[in-house]
Amino acid sequence: MWEYEYSVETSAAPQDIWRLWSDVENWGDWNAEIERIEIDGPFAVGTNILMTPPGEDPIPLQLAEVEPGELFVDEARFDGLLLRTIHRIEKLDGGHVRVVYRMEITGAGADEIGPEIGPGITADWPETMASLVEHAQR
Repeated sequence: MWEYEYSVETSAAPQDIWRLWSDVENWGDWNAEIERIEIDGPFAVGTNILMTPPGEDPIPLQLAEVEPGELFVDEARFDGLLLRTIHRIEKLDGGHVRVVYRMEITGAGADEIGPEIGPGITADWPETMASLVEHAQR
C-alpha cells in the first residue's frame, strides 16, 4: 500500500466546505486541476463522477462513502489498483476545522507503482486545498 495525507486548518465553517465538496459540477471553480467534470446522480454512495484534468483523459471515480458534513471518499480503479481519496473535515477548538485529504493506493503492485504515480496525483493538494478554504471563507 502507498499512502499520503495532507491537511490545512481554517476558520471556514464546516458546512461551507461541505457545500463546495457536494457541488461536484463546480469543483473546477476552486480546483485548477479540473478541466471538465460530470456527475451522474446525487452526491451519495454509488454515484459516478467523470473528472477530466487539463490535457488528460477522463478519470472515472465512484463515491464509496458519504457522511454529510464530515467525510466523503472517492475511488478510482485501474490496472488492478484501487486509488481511494478520503476527504475529511475535523472540528477543532475555537471554531476552526482541519480539512484532510488522504490517498491510499492498494492492489497488485501498489508498493511499487504507488510511489511512482501517487506523488504526481497528490502534488497539487496544497494549492487545491488552499483554494478550497479560500472559497469556503467567502
